[in-house]
Amino acid sequence: MSTRSVGGEWQWPIEKLTSLRLGQRLVTEVPASSPGRRAFVDIRPAITPADAEASRQGWKRADRARTFRLQHWEYDADRISGFDYDIGAVLINDATVTDEPELTTALEAWQLHPELFLYPWQTDDPR
Repeated sequence: MSTRSVGGEWQWPIEKLTSLRLGQRLVTEVPASSPGRRAFVDIRPAITPADAEASRQGWKRADRARTFRLQHWEYDADRISGFDYDIGAVLINDATVTDEPELTTALEAWQLHPELFLYPWQTDDPR
């Protein structure tokens, strides 16, 4: 499955890109370092004061100029569905990017296609 366009750039599925612009976190499961472990990468759009104000008013604000934080976490598989999922958790990689093109560049470097990302409720990510 390829996300490369004819021009050679990775393309986001429009519904996922829209979700990121609206401040929605996205997650993908990635291979863990060993059996008994599970790992996830998430993209968290930065929430601004303008987003907080929109939320207080009952709506979500789209922003094409968001900053994003990418984090790769690994967990003990036996704890992932419990309250103490963070015991034994290890942060593998962490990056902050300042815009959508930089996000795509970071995902290329991490070898993660944008189409792999799902909404958190579609995954077992504990965060």
